[in-house]
Amino acid sequence: MRTLPVRGLSARAPLARGLTVALIAAFALPIAGCARSKAGTDLPYVARDVGTLYTSAKTRLDQGRYKEAAALFDEVERQHPYSVWARRAQLMGAFSYYLARDYTAAIQGAQRFLSVHPGNRDAPYAYYLVALSYYEQISDVTRDQKITTQAQDSLGELVRRYPNTRYAADARLKLDLVRDHLAGKEMEVGRFYERRRQWLSATMRFRKVIDEYQTTTHAPEALMRLTETYLALGVRGEAEKAAAVLGANYPGSDWYERAYKLMREYPSTPIAPLAPGAQVVPPGTRTTTVAGEATSSVPAKADAPNAVTPATTGGDPTGTLPPDTTSPANTPNPTSSTPLS
Repeated sequence: MRTLPVRGLSARAPLARGLTVALIAAFALPIAGCARSKAGTDLPYVARDVGTLYTSAKTRLDQGRYKEAAALFDEVERQHPYSVWARRAQLMGAFSYYLARDYTAAIQGAQRFLSVHPGNRDAPYAYYLVALSYYEQISDVTRDQKITTQAQDSLGELVRRYPNTRYAADARLKLDLVRDHLAGKEMEVGRFYERRRQWLSATMRFRKVIDEYQTTTHAPEALMRLTETYLALGVRGEAEKAAAVLGANYPGSDWYERAYKLMREYPSTPIAPLAPGAQVVPPGTRTTTVAGEATSSVPAKADAPNAVTPATTGGDPTGTLPPDTTSPANTPNPTSSTPLS
């Protein structure tokens, strides 16, 4: 038995199939958008008014969904670049990246805001956001301190440009902590050289702390270490100066007591003056020559005793050195709240 075809069925089939595909695509678009948003990539372009975009971004920021908020703030700038909300969204996006601990993106966003709007009233906060992003990345003194130097430069620029703002007040406090951290790095390297009895290299590090970071908490120890290394080098006059400066500025500190004890344990030994007519170079020495010219005199027999140097144990002879608690990475951040709404 032959089945008769239904009239018009073949003509309506392509139309139904097309509607089905269109509906599936329409429902799949929001799902794909959410997936891209959670993955951290760019959002698909969906035209929305500036109010809806900014409100959505602010809502996600209040909910703690910082990555999504930053992406939506960037979308405000992308879709409405000439709106008054675009400028505000640009800085809010950088702040959202900062809260998400994506400090590189936060620095880039704040610097882009400053390059486009250098005279904006929110420029001090953009400088402050850059400095905070560097500040939060400071590592301990055993690691490279390039980030610490960048934080110091950024904080100093904020204080120099906007000294009377509330951000500058907090920047000055953090700048002192950063300088103390850099001084701690120099002390760490100096103690490393001292443990290996490389006195000159250790002296240069401790001297740098006194010259560049004398207002930090590491200055008393640096003066005591200079006393040690100068005595080890045989430069007693410089050791006495370092101990005298230590006693004048920190008379009741443990570091001064240790330096004073060290100076008493290794007193100076005066050298007897030469008798009239005595030879400066004792007999029995041989003179080395280079190209026919005398350059040095070396005793024929090395009968001089070894130089006495102060005993050190790598920077902490007593083992009672307090731990370093001046790392700025562990200090609270009292003013990191957003100034915008």
